[in-house]
Amino acid sequence: MAILEVNQLKKIYTTRFGGTQVQALSNVNFSVEKGEYVAIMGESGSGKTTLLNILASLDKPTSGEVFLNSRNMSTVPEKELASFRRENLGFVFQDFNLLDTFSIEDNIFLPLVLSGKHHSEMQKRIQPLAKKLGIEEILKKFPYEVSGGQKQRAAVCRALITKPQLILADEPTGALDSRASDSLLDLFENINNEGQTILMVTHSVKAASTAKRVLFIKDGEVYHQIYKGKSSSKEMFQKISDTLTLIATGGERYE
Repeated sequence: MAILEVNQLKKIYTTRFGGTQVQALSNVNFSVEKGEYVAIMGESGSGKTTLLNILASLDKPTSGEVFLNSRNMSTVPEKELASFRRENLGFVFQDFNLLDTFSIEDNIFLPLVLSGKHHSEMQKRIQPLAKKLGIEEILKKFPYEVSGGQKQRAAVCRALITKPQLILADEPTGALDSRASDSLLDLFENINNEGQTILMVTHSVKAASTAKRVLFIKDGEVYHQIYKGKSSSKEMFQKISDTLTLIATGGERYE
């Protein structure tokens, strides 16, 4: 069953002065099944960030539709958008987006506080997640007291604690060293194997090679896609590298 459906998505920006139009997305179509782990790749300016912002309901398309759990996101009233986003989507950002004046625990609790959950419910949810993510020892610390890898694990915990339908990850390994990056990617694979649906935007071939499917965006469209199948991450790495080379040299587009 498709948890996310994107149909004929188009986004045109008009500059403030001169009225010049820039087409960020031209005709994007794809779906994500429940339990999938999908990576989106493309050069800078290909439309990846615009697409992610629309999927997160932070921006609206010029035309086309996005369905999350069969609900057309454009029909969600403005006053309900924040709660709809909180209840259905979990976010993992490149720069962690943790508040330095809050402890790690309070940062993780924030979406539940905004949803009006009781403290007992928050504690019940955080304990197994903190243990799974290996951050039990840092819950009372502040973000400036922990490493980048620990911050990102805390951000993943915050994304998971709402029990989201879909996790949207924006360059999640971008600010991490290689060891912390490998650890995070192992974590993503593990939570996906437990049934969590993940959609990740990344420039990293290594990060994308852990996904089960990779979509390539070029000139505002889904240009190509490849499936991992039974390939190892090393074999997937090579497939992705070959595909990026093919796209860069004007290879055939996916139909």
